[in-house]
Amino acid sequence: MKKLLIAPVLLLVSCFTILAEISIIPQPVSIKELPGKFILTKESTISYSSDETKEYAEYLAETLGASTGWDLSTVRNIAKGTIRLAIDSKNVKQAEGYILTVMPKTVEIIGADKGGLFYGIQTFLQLFPSKIYSEKRVKGMDWSAPCVEIEDAPERPWRGMMLDVARYFHDKDYVKHFIDMMAMYKMNKLQFHLIDDSGWRLESEKYPRLTEVGAYAGSKEDRLGGYYTKDDIREIIDYAALRNVEIIPEIEFPAHILSAVVAYPWLSCTGLQHELPRQHFISRDLLCVGKESSMQFLKDILDETVELFPSKYINIGGDEAVYTRWEECEDCRALMKKQGLEKASELQGWLTDTVAKMMADKGRTVIGWEEIITRGDVSTPVVALIWHNVSDTTLAIPQGHKAILTPATHTYLDFPEGSTPGEVKSATWMPPISLEKVYSMPVNDYSPESTVIGVQGCLWSDQFIHGTILQEIIPLDENRSEQYIDYLTFPRLMAVAEVGWGKESNRSWPDFRTRTSHHYAKLREKGIGYRVPEPIIKEMKENADGTWSFVLEPSIEGSEIVYTTDGSYPTIHSNGYQGGSVTVESKSDFHAATVDGKRVSLPVYFAPDYTSYSEYGKFVSEWNPLQIQPKPAPWRINLSGKITENGKYVLTFVPTKGQTSVHLGNLKLYKGNELIAESSGDFLLKTGGDPASYNLTVDSFEAGTPFTAVIEQYGSNGNDSSGLIFIK
Repeated sequence: MKKLLIAPVLLLVSCFTILAEISIIPQPVSIKELPGKFILTKESTISYSSDETKEYAEYLAETLGASTGWDLSTVRNIAKGTIRLAIDSKNVKQAEGYILTVMPKTVEIIGADKGGLFYGIQTFLQLFPSKIYSEKRVKGMDWSAPCVEIEDAPERPWRGMMLDVARYFHDKDYVKHFIDMMAMYKMNKLQFHLIDDSGWRLESEKYPRLTEVGAYAGSKEDRLGGYYTKDDIREIIDYAALRNVEIIPEIEFPAHILSAVVAYPWLSCTGLQHELPRQHFISRDLLCVGKESSMQFLKDILDETVELFPSKYINIGGDEAVYTRWEECEDCRALMKKQGLEKASELQGWLTDTVAKMMADKGRTVIGWEEIITRGDVSTPVVALIWHNVSDTTLAIPQGHKAILTPATHTYLDFPEGSTPGEVKSATWMPPISLEKVYSMPVNDYSPESTVIGVQGCLWSDQFIHGTILQEIIPLDENRSEQYIDYLTFPRLMAVAEVGWGKESNRSWPDFRTRTSHHYAKLREKGIGYRVPEPIIKEMKENADGTWSFVLEPSIEGSEIVYTTDGSYPTIHSNGYQGGSVTVESKSDFHAATVDGKRVSLPVYFAPDYTSYSEYGKFVSEWNPLQIQPKPAPWRINLSGKITENGKYVLTFVPTKGQTSVHLGNLKLYKGNELIAESSGDFLLKTGGDPASYNLTVDSFEAGTPFTAVIEQYGSNGNDSSGLIFIK
């Protein structure tokens, strides 16, 4: 048996090009193609070497049996199996590593540990036709896999995803589905975001009102929410353990804890009674660290959590705290004086360090968002989730902390993949994150001494599921919210997985995109509701006469492409692309979409050219006669994603055509429902005339909160007016 290679990726191919069916994600360290193919039959057997590998033999038999319809036998005698499973840490030395050898008569999967064995199985499954992932029997299939020798191991120990069930509750079956999605691509850490302002999702025996009251928003028939019993959690943990996924509970504090305050008002500094919110907002109420009763509550909850979760990590959140309540609280000020602290923000450092020491005594390491190492001194080693910028990992170095890269710029999957009109509602406070953008995230090579121990994707549910946007209709037994999560997660989870698994120097975007095109069929068979990607523009050029020509290729293996040349959105009835070049008068007239079975992607989209208006900043929106009223009326303009930080902004209205003059009056800017800025005005806009500009100052920016401008407007003698709106 060969020793596992830890060298850079080496694709060892005989005299052949690697076949399309060998499209493994994440890309293995080395692949050597061998002659022939392995054919699975109903007589095939799965053998295992020990009791600790038995459950993996049963897992593989169950997985293969679902699609083939065969009841494959398992036997504890590795020499007698057609497919042989073993753990051998002497020959496969790196944690979670494996060697997979597929030969015409036998398959051998050797793992360094249980995780490595499981990952070898996942790679083996990816070699089969996509139907292998079907949960229903598929008849008449040639269940064959190419013969290969693969040696593989992850570059980094932390390859994670965060699932937010606090803002919107998902039952345990969907959590298992999410774990399966992670495990399929060799991701090994699930940050379980159980607590937030809008929901407490973890049963507590000592504090039952946390779930009786704090798990549900609304009342009676429109109640929204839910929680996990301790038995639910144990079931989820066991399910994840077989799939090498460690469940890390997140108990959020000192902010994002309104759900506990609603249940037990004495936990806050004010003691006021609140209601659980149905719409996203960040509560200003914090856990009152100056009260012994609040600190005892925290200790009790963490004790229950440690007892329930075997993970060696406990996530304490720690982000987005506003310290006004602490500054006004006599108990908190007394604690500051006792600890010799000058600022209320330093109380968070004291709290983090106190909890980190408490958890260290229990053999646990504290994890939290990057604020846990930037708000006061923390002497006990912790792990910080770096969510602002990749370069912020340097913040962890001075005090010997570790870091996990989860920057909003690359790994927040609640942002849309693109800005094409028609994209599903999602977070808007940052630009869209394409699959290529995720794949481009810079990560230094790993060593045990590295500050950065891995990467993590995040899936927040506050922007797109809460409120009235995507409510389940319970009598119809819908699962729209689950499809929504799937849509935002895939295909981008595959990019996060490969970024975490391999070295940055070995990444190739064209190669990854090609491999990805073969995985949509696997996702479809596995019941994953992925986002259908737009067709790939292979060639685009402007011709001498000012027209534009396009050459396309499919983004999904075996899919079709439809297109239009008049600016309209294509449907399944539009022209079918047969190859060659398509020429249009204007680039924005061309639209093309992928047809994947019954589903049609959003189209390839080219926004109109606004470069001639660059002095006014970024395009916000346009208006046409439908927006113009005959008498003064409010006009709401969505600025979410356009206001991205505190500062001074100018909102400009530019008339472009029409015979009607439009009156614009005063403008108000709202953050959620809170008025945060006003700008007076009295403008008369007419075609060919001057634009109207409003000055606004934002000093309370809050990530994830919608911004809306409301302006008074009406048309003078009609509504024949069109124009553009920009922000700078």
